[in-house]
Amino acid sequence: MKAVPHDNAPGSPQSEGSAQSGLPFWKRSHYLDRMGFRQLVVAYFQHYTIIAYLALAGLGFAAAVLMPAGLWPTLGAILAAVLIYPLVWHLLHQYVLHGKWMWRSKFLAPTWKRIHYDHHQDPNDLSVLFGALHTTLPTIALATLPVGWLIGGPGAAAAAFATGLLVTCYYEFMHCIQHLAFKPKWKWVQHMKQRHNEHHYFDETGNFGITNYGWDRILGTYYEKKDRPSRSPSVFNLGYNEEVATRYPYVKDLSGGIASGHPRRRVLGKEGEGRQASA
Repeated sequence: MKAVPHDNAPGSPQSEGSAQSGLPFWKRSHYLDRMGFRQLVVAYFQHYTIIAYLALAGLGFAAAVLMPAGLWPTLGAILAAVLIYPLVWHLLHQYVLHGKWMWRSKFLAPTWKRIHYDHHQDPNDLSVLFGALHTTLPTIALATLPVGWLIGGPGAAAAAFATGLLVTCYYEFMHCIQHLAFKPKWKWVQHMKQRHNEHHYFDETGNFGITNYGWDRILGTYYEKKDRPSRSPSVFNLGYNEEVATRYPYVKDLSGGIASGHPRRRVLGKEGEGRQASA
């Protein structure tokens, strides 16, 4: 994964501005620590995943109208989707994205690299922050369609699925804000941002909720930095180190090496060599 220099160093986005200006929007570099809120909003609504979620949500609600389940079953399905989403996300984040099994498979390693390893290697890179549609859409469908169907048949299932898509849009936007270089005005967003930054920069074994830490509290994975004595040694590589790569080289081969150290210092060239050469 290529490290992109900051400021006006050769090869930085500033020095490449004229070259990137002629590229399609999502062919350019977008780094949240160099963006303002308005720039984020523009980038967010132009990303193909958000466009897809909103379009499919519209189709889902249209289907709910064409196959009406009744007011209360429809509202029940919508509420169920909203309530179940934080638990589903927490379990996926903890046991799939932070599990130590996907990198062992040559088939699954590229997916794990794309949907989470790359994000932890460079948390501010907007191009790898959004989930990949081939993984998110089936997950949203599995989490919402069955419960909606049980509550009110196909119409309620469509409403639950559409709700899951909109909740995903909310999660993605708030996730962007947590990596944006600004201090939110609202206390609850500040709290959310601080817990997520601790997950990225202090200890990746807790605070899985992104926007809702209720299940972290229930399942014992909630923490504040002051409550843990030291930084996790695997906070930046998620446990995928040179020793692991010797046996399971798939992610290393795809990445061109293994990055080590603090992501910000690494891209600035201030922490070691940044990336070890591939064996």
